[in-house]
Amino acid sequence: MECITVGRGTRQCWIIHRQHPGETMAEFYAEGLLTRLLGLDTNGCIDGLTKHLMQKYTFRIVPNMCPDGSSRGHLRTNAQGQNLNREWANTGHEGEEHYYQAPTVKRSPEVHCVLQEMDKTGVDVFLDVHGDEELPFNFLAGAEGCPNWGPRLEHLQGAFLASYSRANSDMQIPVAYEPEEPGEGRMNVCSNQIACRFDCLAVTLEMPFKDCLSHSDPEFGWSPSRAKMLGASVLDALGYVHPYLREEGEFWVNFKEEDKYVRPTEKY
Repeated sequence: MECITVGRGTRQCWIIHRQHPGETMAEFYAEGLLTRLLGLDTNGCIDGLTKHLMQKYTFRIVPNMCPDGSSRGHLRTNAQGQNLNREWANTGHEGEEHYYQAPTVKRSPEVHCVLQEMDKTGVDVFLDVHGDEELPFNFLAGAEGCPNWGPRLEHLQGAFLASYSRANSDMQIPVAYEPEEPGEGRMNVCSNQIACRFDCLAVTLEMPFKDCLSHSDPEFGWSPSRAKMLGASVLDALGYVHPYLREEGEFWVNFKEEDKYVRPTEKY
């Protein structure tokens, strides 16, 4: 597994991509993010915000969580036939028909290795980058169903998403998956597991396969170039929420009105 570490800050930011190998836009997103962090298209020069964030964060970036599935041409599974985004915790109860232990070296070595490393470093903010076949928008899915969801995570997610949409209007706020009900979150899903395990801001980021209706482009649709730009602009949102990731008390009084959490819907 490839994990690229950049920065020397105390806050640990993990961003993983392409758990589902057919969602190739996720790896273009990673390319845009790494290009900005490392100055890959500017002879190593990086902008001021990026320099600042590299002092605040240690970024741990996995460009491709499913390399064997990618090389085999799989859509959603690894070489063992497992959907990695259902491998982050045991599923069901022992003795039940559909019970299985996860992650394991045999079923899901990719998740096993990455989660072990996360346990070593800790996680303060996390993104799991995907593509969605149905909703024609860029959007975030949060941890509303997790047992630790409350005002702190709600306000962090609201501020992060609002800042992201200000930095890049290809990211929008109102349309996303219907949130899980309180206490009913699936803990085998990656972002839920990380949100609960590390009590941190953790989201799944989805991009469309065809066009992005919030900024439609009938000729090119949602393209690799736009995915790269969306990846680069996530740094603006990470900079905005950094001071509050582990802040105690009602820190959200410092947020703007437009930073409020908006409960999304699949209806558009």
